[in-house]
Amino acid sequence: MSQLAYKPNAEEVTERLRGLYERRAPDRIFATFAMPVAQALVEFAETHVEGECDYPDPSQRIDFWDRILRERPVVEDDSLPAAYLSEMDQGLYGGVLGGEVRFLCNASTGWISSMVPRLLKDWSDFDRLQFTSSHPWFQRYLKQLQVFVQRSHGRFGLCPFVLIDSLNFVFELVGATEAYMSLSDCPDLVRQAIELGFEVNAAVQDAFFERVPLYDGGTFDLGCVWIPGRVVMESVDPFHMTSVACFEEWGRAPVERIFSRYDGGEVHLHGNGRHLLEAVSSLRGLKAIVLGDDTGFPPAFTILDDLRSRSGNVPLVVGTGFTDFAEKLEGHRLPGGVLYRVHGVPEAAEANRCMEKVRDYRR
Repeated sequence: MSQLAYKPNAEEVTERLRGLYERRAPDRIFATFAMPVAQALVEFAETHVEGECDYPDPSQRIDFWDRILRERPVVEDDSLPAAYLSEMDQGLYGGVLGGEVRFLCNASTGWISSMVPRLLKDWSDFDRLQFTSSHPWFQRYLKQLQVFVQRSHGRFGLCPFVLIDSLNFVFELVGATEAYMSLSDCPDLVRQAIELGFEVNAAVQDAFFERVPLYDGGTFDLGCVWIPGRVVMESVDPFHMTSVACFEEWGRAPVERIFSRYDGGEVHLHGNGRHLLEAVSSLRGLKAIVLGDDTGFPPAFTILDDLRSRSGNVPLVVGTGFTDFAEKLEGHRLPGGVLYRVHGVPEAAEANRCMEKVRDYRR
């Protein structure tokens, strides 16, 4: 295993996280601590305009990640430095089928993402869609992977990006409203679209794992930090607006199929998707659930005892502020089997003092 220049204790971190995601640490807790904004972010905000932008030069983007991760104070937490190909995170899936890829810059976070307008006016055009790895957007993706792999080696890792498959992929084709209506109006076409989505997503993820070596036998992950094996990031967002029965009929099989192609996957749930928690927790191949916070719903951290009991022994990832986390840590009131993503940390020294207690914690 090669060392990571930007995380001297990386081997210790992967060993701890291995215990979490192999479900051998139900009584232990894990934590990452977000540090104050790096100078690279300040400069990015000064030199970039908020809103739509062009596809950026991959060399400039990996330089940006290098600065962000290099400037982060050394903290002895459970984080690992890793970059994410956000430029390709959603637009690629529709782009390789001829969609118009649009890029959006968030100047305050340094994030550049992509999307496409719906590809089809209606289902009558579906038969013309065909995926080929020779498509310019797929080749652009491979080029960016090559640049990122070369420039990150020995310094930090790379995360695969979220899948846009199953009903998510149908959204890309015909939009959300038409996708939901099509479940009852033309279910056979939906099944064909899901099959095409699997082909595209498998090609994208296969290309990633063929070019990006595992680190200590595992995959860097945007939400979960690092998970043993070749692990993908799944989204069941469209089913947040449906019943559990709808998820069972349309969502479970595609998720378990893509998980079985690799070594499993992780799923994120937003606030309006928590009714799916028991169903998602039972997915074959599931490694972890990332619990999101959304306006109109109680923060996951405030109801974590309930969410923990409902999800069985599935490892959970939850965000919280430093003050609330430190208070519950001191009071020994943190559920185990959880990775806490802590923000609002005043300084690295304070985070390191907290980590001493985190490592010794037993529920």
